[in-house]
Amino acid sequence: MPPPSRIRVHNLDQARQAVMAARATGVEVTLESPAGAAGWQGIGWWRRLEQALAEEFGAITTVLDCADAPGHALAALRAGCRRISLTAPQRTFERVAAIATRCGAELEPAPPPDGHDPR
Repeated sequence: MPPPSRIRVHNLDQARQAVMAARATGVEVTLESPAGAAGWQGIGWWRRLEQALAEEFGAITTVLDCADAPGHALAALRAGCRRISLTAPQRTFERVAAIATRCGAELEPAPPPDGHDPR
């Protein structure tokens, strides 16, 4: 099986297309929100997108980008997001990561703003 793929999506239609293409080719996919989407598109928007995808396709891995806003990350955890990304000083990142773990969620570093993600 090919390695997992990460795809940035900006709306539900793009997300659906990405999932269908991944499934048609046998690729595992992780859908990422646009950079900083928690702050400008909103956590509720992302949760509705996740729920719509879950109803249509079952379990899909998604990541909500919270940019450099730990408050958005905490709000996303409260809203039920299970995987989020954050850019923060090490101590802040570790604190939010500990909270995420207690919530059964994962925190990962946000990709660089230039879009190049070495992961």
